[in-house]
Amino acid sequence: MEKVTVNASTSYEILIDKGILDSAGVLISKVITKGKALVVTDDNVDGFYGERVMKSLSDAGIEAMKLVFPHGEASKNHSTLLKIYEFMAVNGYTRSDFIVALGGGVVGDTAGFAASTYMRGIDFVQIPTTVLSQADSSVGGKTAVNINGGKNLVGLFHQPRLVICDTDTLNTLTPEFFSDGMAEVIKHGMIKSAELFDILSNKDIKENIVDIMKRNVTIKGKVVENDEREKGERMLLNFGHTLAHALEKYYNYTGLTHGSAVAVGMSTFTHIAERRGMCRGIADRLDALLVKCGLPLTDEAPLHELYTLSLRDKKHLASGMNIVICSDIGQSEVKKMSVEEYAEFLKS
Repeated sequence: MEKVTVNASTSYEILIDKGILDSAGVLISKVITKGKALVVTDDNVDGFYGERVMKSLSDAGIEAMKLVFPHGEASKNHSTLLKIYEFMAVNGYTRSDFIVALGGGVVGDTAGFAASTYMRGIDFVQIPTTVLSQADSSVGGKTAVNINGGKNLVGLFHQPRLVICDTDTLNTLTPEFFSDGMAEVIKHGMIKSAELFDILSNKDIKENIVDIMKRNVTIKGKVVENDEREKGERMLLNFGHTLAHALEKYYNYTGLTHGSAVAVGMSTFTHIAERRGMCRGIADRLDALLVKCGLPLTDEAPLHELYTLSLRDKKHLASGMNIVICSDIGQSEVKKMSVEEYAEFLKS
């Protein structure tokens, strides 16, 4: 079993291996020694893994209940959040109890936000079951829900006590959903690791998935350690996301997936950066890897509308926009632009 330790405001381990889901209860009991659990999951993941996780908790002597909500980004809202709060209150959950987030990024973000706010904060454990959540969203303590004004605009930083990544859970993903999560994996290679980028480009991804996930969470964990509250280096993790969040909002979080939107954002900004002399010879390499992973390079949404929508993103500050640019594979920096400079950038 691979272990990566994140030394943030709360130190915790990320455990990565094939076939460790049925040991989740034992692994959790070594970290959280009291209280009952609430397993929060969606209706898709529940059918595959819900009962297995409940049994593992029971076998480890952990009392647990389960709450299931509809899958998809449309459930990442205050309505779902209130259902979790009410369920916990009615069933007598206290500050000594904890949440287990079983699923992808929507489950992790929503259940994590519930944990960060119920009774002013309780423990939670992440059991991510998608490429995106194992490689990225389960690590780092970002929790949030969407509102009408934009994606992830309401949330808190709340680190998990443990992250359990069973890479066998990725075998039940459709090819399209697996590809979608690869956008965040490629992002980590682009911003921090030419070695990871080369592995993704030249090797069979599924055959090397445990090593790939370890490399991803190591990158993410180190960035979080250096900048837990996203005031500096952690902003690099937003590569591709400025345009991606605007795309998701444009389509009202339906039709275009998060990973596809990130892929378009990374490709678009890298091609613009090359035209403006901010990098050289990397846009085509990025595009080739995105295509290998089944991800799109472009979208038909009008750029002027995406510009307006991106100004509503949380990366828009009073002083302008923070844009992440890769000067080379594995090298990235945050460029601060005024709103006018950002408009000119997009026109390129």
